[in-house]
Amino acid sequence: MSGLLKNYIGGEFVDSTSKEKIEILNPATLEVLGHTPLGKRKDIDKAVEAAKKAFKTWSKVPVIDRVQPLFKLKILLDENVDEIATLIVKEHGKTFKEARGDILRGIQMVEVATSMPTLIQGETLDNIAKDIDCQSLRRPLGVFAGITPFNFPSMVPFWFWPFAIASGNTYVLKPSERVPLTQMKIFELIQQIGLPEGVLNMVHGGKDAVNGILEHPDIKGVNFVGSTPIAKHVYQTGAAYGKRVQALGGAKNFIVMLPDAPVEQSVAAMVDSCLGCAGERCLAGSVLVGVGDAYDKLKDEVLREVSKVVVGNGLDAKTTLGPVISKDAKERILKDIDTALSEGAELLIDGRNPKVDKGYFLAPTVLDKVKPGTMMAQKEIFGPVIGLMQVSNLDEAIELINSSNYANTTSLFTTNGGAARKFVSEVVPSMVGINLGVPAPMAFFSFGGSKDSFFGDVKVHGKSSVEFFTEKHTTMTRWYVEGMNDAVSPMWKSE
Repeated sequence: MSGLLKNYIGGEFVDSTSKEKIEILNPATLEVLGHTPLGKRKDIDKAVEAAKKAFKTWSKVPVIDRVQPLFKLKILLDENVDEIATLIVKEHGKTFKEARGDILRGIQMVEVATSMPTLIQGETLDNIAKDIDCQSLRRPLGVFAGITPFNFPSMVPFWFWPFAIASGNTYVLKPSERVPLTQMKIFELIQQIGLPEGVLNMVHGGKDAVNGILEHPDIKGVNFVGSTPIAKHVYQTGAAYGKRVQALGGAKNFIVMLPDAPVEQSVAAMVDSCLGCAGERCLAGSVLVGVGDAYDKLKDEVLREVSKVVVGNGLDAKTTLGPVISKDAKERILKDIDTALSEGAELLIDGRNPKVDKGYFLAPTVLDKVKPGTMMAQKEIFGPVIGLMQVSNLDEAIELINSSNYANTTSLFTTNGGAARKFVSEVVPSMVGINLGVPAPMAFFSFGGSKDSFFGDVKVHGKSSVEFFTEKHTTMTRWYVEGMNDAVSPMWKSE
């Protein structure tokens, strides 16, 4: 796949109206893989028009029929996992194993969305008052749109659109302009599953396309994943235009180890959390916190575990750490490391100059004695950088976590059930792990953080998706029957 990519509108691949484009670079080799058109509002308008037209009939299709194309898509995705994973590696840089996990988690979303006939069921109650019955049904709203990030080219779009269309809506997807090839392949498969024209559309673009989505009068709701500043913009702008919005933002995730935790097993999971996908994931660990005597054991084992990391091209089976996404990302991370050192952090492992010929590579960097209130304790690094901190007790660790402006996820490593229960009860982040480095909820549970990590009222996937993509309609009914109540004249009976 190369050249200038096309949009997918009304069941066909079509040219963008825009002449502007950007290169799609392999971050490991710097090979140009193709070009993404920076679509304009005209492209969004065309996609929304197709989706709005399709909604009129798609919303009336029985739900059991709406999910049938998803069963077909699941089979096609299973058959093409390795090809899709290879595309992810080439355009994103993560390892092949990580890329397979990306697409497999997306397939899980499709699987759960096929259960929409159960998920979307309403509620009924007879005789809420004498001879009056009540029912609540969930109805689709119209056209929804998704703006998705670079770090999970396959999985994140699947968080949204399968649930949206299975519940009767139509959809416009704008994937990240930096990693569009994965979605191009997936949409080639989508074209084969029998969706009516306009039910699902894709538009490539940048800032102008994003604002076109947020301000479009016919888009009922928006799904977004990205940095916190952009998430705030998406939430505030979308809400100002009367839309439902789910905007998932950044993170600063602390992982805590108590003295009773099994050291090797715990630290292996903690380091993997920090370095997996080069640290470019919202559930990545960032600061590892040793409680009391656990600190020295944590530090020593982190150094041993990091020494095993192999930096290289994600298509090499030996590689365990691929490049970061871009030159700008690498430069930003290097600047953050310099800032951390200037604020008193001590450099235990320096990964700023790995021995590679080219590409946007960084080896793991480990910073010791990170202090609360410093940049390294507050800012999302989004790269392969590990900070180490020591606290005296569990209460201090919980206070540290809760002081952050972010509240996406956190984890505790321990064998003490009481400590685990206290941790789960008192931390603010809404996704919590016990003895797990990456506590990512499965597709049938809700996903999303709190504070500056999430803007909106309803979380994503699982049952929460049905709440977001539908509206409750409640009907109260009384039927008059002759002789039922002599005091009330039957409405249907002629006078």
